Amino acid sequence: MAERRLGLMLALVALSAATGTESVIRTFTPFYFTVEPADTLAIRGSSVILNCSVFAEPGAKIEWRKDGTFLNLVSDERRQMLPEGSLLIQSVVHSKHHKPDEGFYQCVATIDSLGTIVSRTAKMTVAGLPRFNGQPVATSVHQGDTTLLGCEVNADLVPFVRWEHNRQLVALEGRFLKLPSGALEISNASDSDAGPYRCSVETAGSSKTSDEVELTVLPEMGAERKLKFLQQPVPISKVSGQTVILPCVVSGHPTPTIHWTRSEETISERSQRITLVGDGSLQITDVTEEDAGIYECLAENGNETLQAQAELNVQVPPRFLKRPVNIYAHESMDIVFECEVTGAPMPTVKWIKNGDMVIPSDYFKIVNEQNLQVLGLVKSDEGLYQCVAENDVGNERASAQLIILEHAAATAGLLPSAPRDAVALLVSTRFIKLTWRPPAEPNGEILAYSVYYAKDGANRERVENTSRPGDLEVTIGELMPDVKYVFRVVAHNKHGAGESSAPFKVATQPEVQVPGPAQNLVAQANSPTSITVTWQEPHSDNGPIANYKLYYMENGAGSEQDVDVGSLSYTMNGLKKFTEYSFRVVAYNKHGPGVSTEEVVATTYSGVPSASPQNVTLEVRNSKSIVVHWQPPPPGTHNGVITGYNIRYKKGGRRGETDTTGGNQLSQIIDGLERNTEYSFRVSAITVNGTGPSSDWVSAETFESDLDESRVPDKPSSLHVRPLINGIVVSWTPPENQNIVVRGYAIGYGIGSPHAETTRVDYKQRYYTIENLEPNSHYVITLKAYNKIGEGIPLYESTATRPLTDPFDPSEVYLFDLFNNPYTPVPDPSPMLPPVGVQATVLTHDTIRVTWADSSLPKNQKITDARFYTIHWKTNYPANTKYKTADTTTLSYIVSGLKPNTLYEFSVRVTKGRRLSTWSMTAHGTTFETVPTSPPKDLTVVSKEGKPRTIIVNWQPPSEANGKITGYIIYYSTDINAETHDWVVEPVVGDRLTHQIQDLTLDTAYYFKIQARNSKGMGPLSEFVQFRTPKAPGSSGKIGKNPPVMDSPSGTRHSISGHNSPHGSPTSGLDSSTMLIIIISVGVFTIIMVVIIALICTRRTNYQQKKKRAACKSANGSHKYKGNSKDVKPPDLWIHHERLELKPIDKSPDPNPVMTDTPIPRNSQDITPVENSMDKDHHQRRNSYLGRELEDGMSTLSGRRGLRPKMMMPFDAQPPQPVISAHPIHSLDNPHHHHLCDGPSSPTRSYLHHQINSRPLGPSVSPVDRANSTESVRNTPNSDMSPAPSSQTHPSENVETDVPVVSYLPGSQEEESNRSVPTAHVRPSHPLKSFAVIAIPPASSSYEAASSATPLLSQPGTNPQVHSVKTASIGTLGRSRSPVAVTVPSAPDVAESTKMLEDSDSNYGPDELTEEMAHLKGLMKDLNVITTA
Repeated sequence: MAERRLGLMLALVALSAATGTESVIRTFTPFYFTVEPADTLAIRGSSVILNCSVFAEPGAKIEWRKDGTFLNLVSDERRQMLPEGSLLIQSVVHSKHHKPDEGFYQCVATIDSLGTIVSRTAKMTVAGLPRFNGQPVATSVHQGDTTLLGCEVNADLVPFVRWEHNRQLVALEGRFLKLPSGALEISNASDSDAGPYRCSVETAGSSKTSDEVELTVLPEMGAERKLKFLQQPVPISKVSGQTVILPCVVSGHPTPTIHWTRSEETISERSQRITLVGDGSLQITDVTEEDAGIYECLAENGNETLQAQAELNVQVPPRFLKRPVNIYAHESMDIVFECEVTGAPMPTVKWIKNGDMVIPSDYFKIVNEQNLQVLGLVKSDEGLYQCVAENDVGNERASAQLIILEHAAATAGLLPSAPRDAVALLVSTRFIKLTWRPPAEPNGEILAYSVYYAKDGANRERVENTSRPGDLEVTIGELMPDVKYVFRVVAHNKHGAGESSAPFKVATQPEVQVPGPAQNLVAQANSPTSITVTWQEPHSDNGPIANYKLYYMENGAGSEQDVDVGSLSYTMNGLKKFTEYSFRVVAYNKHGPGVSTEEVVATTYSGVPSASPQNVTLEVRNSKSIVVHWQPPPPGTHNGVITGYNIRYKKGGRRGETDTTGGNQLSQIIDGLERNTEYSFRVSAITVNGTGPSSDWVSAETFESDLDESRVPDKPSSLHVRPLINGIVVSWTPPENQNIVVRGYAIGYGIGSPHAETTRVDYKQRYYTIENLEPNSHYVITLKAYNKIGEGIPLYESTATRPLTDPFDPSEVYLFDLFNNPYTPVPDPSPMLPPVGVQATVLTHDTIRVTWADSSLPKNQKITDARFYTIHWKTNYPANTKYKTADTTTLSYIVSGLKPNTLYEFSVRVTKGRRLSTWSMTAHGTTFETVPTSPPKDLTVVSKEGKPRTIIVNWQPPSEANGKITGYIIYYSTDINAETHDWVVEPVVGDRLTHQIQDLTLDTAYYFKIQARNSKGMGPLSEFVQFRTPKAPGSSGKIGKNPPVMDSPSGTRHSISGHNSPHGSPTSGLDSSTMLIIIISVGVFTIIMVVIIALICTRRTNYQQKKKRAACKSANGSHKYKGNSKDVKPPDLWIHHERLELKPIDKSPDPNPVMTDTPIPRNSQDITPVENSMDKDHHQRRNSYLGRELEDGMSTLSGRRGLRPKMMMPFDAQPPQPVISAHPIHSLDNPHHHHLCDGPSSPTRSYLHHQINSRPLGPSVSPVDRANSTESVRNTPNSDMSPAPSSQTHPSENVETDVPVVSYLPGSQEEESNRSVPTAHVRPSHPLKSFAVIAIPPASSSYEAASSATPLLSQPGTNPQVHSVKTASIGTLGRSRSPVAVTVPSAPDVAESTKMLEDSDSNYGPDELTEEMAHLKGLMKDLNVITTA
């Protein structure tokens, strides 16, 4: 619509510009028919004139066409054209085999400079010579009876039939009537009617007379004669405005009376148009469409009845509701001539241009079945266009003129240059989306752009204008698949159209050769439960049709169903009564499904209701009337329009009476009842098809006497209260004036005021217990009688509830009250039994039927007293304590207005007089699902980091899902105004709330919306969200409006800073520049620390070499550690220097000692198997961590690291628990060392040096260190380690220490190099100081793969408690360290410790120990300096 307005604006600008020039704007020329030819019945041999007259300036040339061919009237002797244009045909020729004059005629008028118009088509019929198809037959008739004389002629000659009696013309009036067949009806025959009769046919120039027959009139003897039809009504069609006679001729005795009905309604002569003629035939003059229908003739004489019916069909010639109008246009524009017609049957529409039929093509299209669309106007399209409407009874036409304007010359001023960089942004099979850049020289504001396009090689160019100023893209639709088109773009400013861009070609995508839509889809109801659907084959099937798929859906159901069909029709059975269904058909060939047809709608016929009215209740008005109230049957059971309700009522067991109401009435007053009598009522619903099932009987009793309800009741005559601890028993007596209606009592109560709470009770009740009151509190009570007028005068009383220390004895009775209030009976203490068998049956998504049984009723469950039931219900949510209630007098109730897919609980209680029961057991029911009624919420779109063509869509579920969400559908498009079915669809299965969309166009605005679906169908669409994709790499500007969002390996979204908003938008306070500074700082700090540690460790190189030689000397002599490892008793040395501990540990003679990774995995995913990826030869060349070639460098540094203490830092607030960090000295284990010792089995010693910093170091550790420290816990050692046999693993004893447990943060799982020094962390369990002894495994020449921590978890004979050890070390400084597997033996006893001290004395002298202590002190100082830094 916006584009059409813009195009009109451009045309007006051009028109106004042209007005200022010297050229004169062409105006529309009046040119039309003043008289057109009409249908004519001609007589053979006579002359006929077909009239035609034209208004035209200048004069028009008139010609005549017969059956589409122009007549040559110059040499025709019988046919000539009169001066005003009419056609005269003399001596009409007509024979059985030669009919030159009969046919269809048209008057054609032409103005050379304007165009041609064609008149309506006139049909000329030629009547042949009069002849009879059958002769009249002699007959007899009794006096007063009716008879019929036949005269069989052709239907076109009936108007010329005449009747003669005794050779005298019969006046067709009164008792004489000529029927549509030409027969003569004579009613109420008399002796004067006897004699000869004959019929004649007189036409122009000729006549013919039938044989003469005798009519005999017999005397009436009074004998009964059976009724018989002499002429029954027959189906007939008439054109509106004509006169019709429906014959009904009956004879018999007694003389019958004839009545007419239409659609079961009796027809009376209520107007001059409808009259009874003859003996009872029905005549309707000037018929209209409203007169159509089925008419029934009913003849009865008291002894028998005859009836016959016939259908009257009224046809209406075409009539214009909207005529085409004249149009100005420019070349390349698209125009539409609008034409709207009506008629019965519905007319077909054709278009004529300058007298020739318009054939639909790519550029001339019939839209909406009546309008003509012309695409890409060219100069030759100018002329006169006529809309032609035709049906069976006529044709009409209306004309309009099209003038193509020349493009006006530009006004003074500069025009825009050509738009730049016009390209196709999106190419499909049926549309192409173009975009471009503004002109380099706009020379003012650009008002609009025009895109001209045409098929490659075609000369007819079309134009599409942008809808808003500033738009730089347009979508060209309605293109053909696999066709190449040529496009160019022109910009417009206030001076006119500028320079055109260079033409460029774009080809649409090819389309799969699937069938087109099926034709003429029709759905027709056959019965209340079936509909037949028929269609025709597609125009373009693109190969044989394999089958059809018929889709159908109940109106409002939300989900389609389908059925495969092999023919061109299908009958759907088992449908719901009086329900609207929609149908569509898709044809299939070998390529797949084709184009769907448009939906057609049909409604099944109505039927009788399948359920009774609901919630029937009774209200006694007085002694002679009762009001019945009800609700309609449940939805879906009406089976048609409820036209009324039947109310059947009875007294006792007698035969009942029936009253009927209208369809919209839900209550009825039943009057004329007897006093003090019980009546039973039931109600049934009525449709046009009949009456549905009745409700159950409900009963009520009329009053004994008529009471006054014109005023409110008097106040009750007495009010008494009896306090309990948590309640008050209220009793009263009715008002003294018993002549005023009392419908109930209102009881108000509250602490200090009676208006806090109010409850109402039945008029028969005399007692009520107010419950749930506060003990020892003063309450004021008021009592008022009420009726329909209002509440009466209140009666007040006050009392105080009893305190808790003064319980009330129920057996206590106030004798004074009993004697002074004789009308107040003692309360009946027995309560009613609660209803049983409560069941909740779900009917729909918002309706549940609750049923129950009453154990206090007889077995037949018939209610004969004035009890009623109260139902209360609520949703089954713990937070919901609010109940809703309803009352009913039956044993079931339908609760409506519920929420879909919601669990409700129901309970029922019964009230009879002043007695009521407790609430019954609860019943539960969950309403059915229905389609979501609200769209998904919080739709957001963000760009994905590193992938500018990928976006992430996030949303939240709809607030009213009405069921389990089974998926979502995301729609996106670059055109916000496009139809929904033209948007790209992205389905999301399940209840996921995020989705990625890839391969989008850079620097393009996209619009997104989403809808949810459940098992019942699709919900509404959300509001659209706009998002512009980032620009191409290298373009100026930021990548996107929002920070990028990353995808983690686990599929969880993380922002750069590690925090996410609920919908994927980053919310971290740190930007990327800050993080970069932190990372660089940590890296520099790490390099400095590595250099310092290297300098410290190089100072120890000479000392280590000296120590190696001493160890070799000890190994060359005999020593007590040779032999089986079970005999090994490692020396023990305990040195206490503040918190420093030294412990000598024997090393295994094996060059590759076994290590056990002690951190306990958190779950099975953390137990990572170690892969043995190196062979034996490789192990002989290098040790567990460093190769031989690095001995003088890294090996020495590695040995120093074995002496360096592990710094344990707490990261959480857990209570202190002992932790040991053990570092084996690997530099003493390599093959090179053993080679220098001249023996492969030389035992070596290593030291476990363990120092704990008592200060909490957690806050000083950087996030990078925290992340990397995790590697020392989670990563497993490489293949250089071998498992120790379980027989050499000893359980450790409990050791208490003050070492706090430290935690680690999750970090990266990338593994470092194998050369990272591994770390083992063991939780000791010995009550003494912290120590650890490395067990010496037996020599082994093979290496086996082992799982991390397996030896520790498989210790025999023990079941140690597993703890998770969390550690972090500043010694890592951004470097990953793999944990080392160690075994933790039991601490030695006292004797073993002594023996180990002796062993140590034999190996180390005091000087060596003193020197060792000095080195350790220096190392401690260095580490303290590092820690402080």
